Amino acid sequence: MLGGVSAAGQAKPGIGTYLELVKFEHTVFALPFAYAGMFLASMAQNGTGWPGWATLFWVTVAMASARTAAMGANRVIDRAIDARNPRTAGREVPSGKVSPAQAWLLVAVSLVVLVVAAWQLNPLCLALLPLAVVFLIGYPYTKRYTWLCHLWLGITDGAAAAGGWIAVTGEFAPPAWALWAVVIFWMVGLDVIYATMDFAFDRAHGVQSIPAKFGIPRALRIAAVSHALTFALLLLVGVLTGASVWYYLAALVMGAILLFEHRIVDPRDLGRVNVAFFDANMWLALTMLLGVVMDVTWRTLGS
Repeated sequence: MLGGVSAAGQAKPGIGTYLELVKFEHTVFALPFAYAGMFLASMAQNGTGWPGWATLFWVTVAMASARTAAMGANRVIDRAIDARNPRTAGREVPSGKVSPAQAWLLVAVSLVVLVVAAWQLNPLCLALLPLAVVFLIGYPYTKRYTWLCHLWLGITDGAAAAGGWIAVTGEFAPPAWALWAVVIFWMVGLDVIYATMDFAFDRAHGVQSIPAKFGIPRALRIAAVSHALTFALLLLVGVLTGASVWYYLAALVMGAILLFEHRIVDPRDLGRVNVAFFDANMWLALTMLLGVVMDVTWRTLGS
């Protein structure tokens, strides 16, 4: 997998190709929320906000492997659809840079690593793993049957935030559910915005999405409502965890980022969707993490 040529003369994909296949840079979306859940759970459990290096390491491994498995499966399952879409035809699997067998091998290895990480964390993480795998692998199939596919994606990614809490405490709690809901509605909104780029293709080829079902203007309104709920739930997380002013300041910045995201996307001009999708949401996730780190540090030093 490190590059080279196979016995049959076909070039093997290098590490960079695999990283591009799974859009590794997009890990910045969910990983900060997993860390936020972990730090807030540690604050609730031991009053320090620090889960220990072992927990931090295995949460990171679990997140990276889960996302790699999900993206790898998404790419190989959707290869026929992607090949017909001019926007996605150049992706690694439909373009032949990575074969379906190679992509599936990446998925299998990632799932093995995920099992090991869950086993190292606690029994509840391991017990929930089969359900998590169903959601990780199932997303590309949902868009064939329902415009609620965005909700499936939100539930899947939202599990990262709840998982960070569970990795520390070994149990669910109201803040874990609230963190999960934050990411659910955040992801629904941003995925709906992203799906507007494929509106015409999806309608023509029967791919299900909220923009394809309701049209772009209504889809953007649905995304805005989803992000309004995200902000409200962020405030609820603060209440449930007894957060300090630092958390609420970060929440206000996140709300401003969400507002900016919707201000720059116009139904008549979707040229800035990528900015709204990647740049704005990258800063939102990092702001969440920074706010939680400052919050738990402040409360730890003040105790």
